[in-house]
Amino acid sequence: MDETDMRADLEKVLISEEELQSKIRELAAQIDADYAGREILLVGVLKGAVMVMADLARALRSPVSMDWMAVSSYGSGTQSSGVVRILKDLDADIMDRHVLIVEDIIDSGLTLHWLMSNLESRGPASIEVCALLRKPDAAKIEVDVKYLGFDIPNEFVIGYGLDYAERYRNLPFVGTLAPHVYGGSGEQEG
Repeated sequence: MDETDMRADLEKVLISEEELQSKIRELAAQIDADYAGREILLVGVLKGAVMVMADLARALRSPVSMDWMAVSSYGSGTQSSGVVRILKDLDADIMDRHVLIVEDIIDSGLTLHWLMSNLESRGPASIEVCALLRKPDAAKIEVDVKYLGFDIPNEFVIGYGLDYAERYRNLPFVGTLAPHVYGGSGEQEG
């Protein structure tokens, strides 16, 4: 799927496939340098982080294990409910492990803040965050992100794992969705 398949649903391409892959390689190099000699447990946040985590894991030279969590802070549509639920917990014990949470996007920061607190209570040796995208103008709480791809405007974005109504995740770029498709709210999970 590409831009021509999107027709009227796509407003514009915000970050190209080439820019995404270049940034993933850059982040992987930073992570490799910081974790030299240590194994990393990548914890992907489903479903949006699938693309980021797959490409990041392939770009890393450090030994990695991968696990997944699914959390939800949404009631319906694009507005946060303010309540976080674990839909799928980790399979692995993270006690004394070096955990790197991999996120597709940080919007309000509320879900990620809750997730970090939850994982910190499980006794990891370290815990850091790698996020591809962050919307600084949407932040309701500051979250320390050690590895950040791009700061973006507070617009509703799709592609590269990000969806609207489970569509558009397979786009190889990040684009803005035309407001007529989703009703105009810019809030997304994260």
